[in-house]
Amino acid sequence: MIQIYKKGQGKYTRMVTLGVAVAIALMAAVALSDFLHAYVKSPLVRFGVPTGLVIGIGLGVLWLINKAKTADFLIATEGEMKKVSWSSKKEIIGSTKVVIVTTLILAAILFGVDLTFIFLFGWVGITG
Repeated sequence: MIQIYKKGQGKYTRMVTLGVAVAIALMAAVALSDFLHAYVKSPLVRFGVPTGLVIGIGLGVLWLINKAKTADFLIATEGEMKKVSWSSKKEIIGSTKVVIVTTLILAAILFGVDLTFIFLFGWVGITG
């Protein structure tokens, strides 16, 4: 039986980790089912093997996230995420505008430098 290590701590990080692992396992199970459809006609095998895969991966990840070292890491990760100072929507929009304008200015400068080199090389007689 799987015992919950430090129950109540790192709850959301563990749930998200398990959820993502099961989602990936479900995608793999669908691909495996489609693959098996070409080779096996038995619905029990076609759907049973992928279902077993999802259950096995789910139980394996559940066991893994409750091991002491892994659980402590996930608990510490959740604690650090709570300390993060997240930017507001207004700050993100302002920063995005600065990045876009800076990129456009740099593109214009590089375009001007490129045209200058084209003109200079053409004047000297160097052609590509």
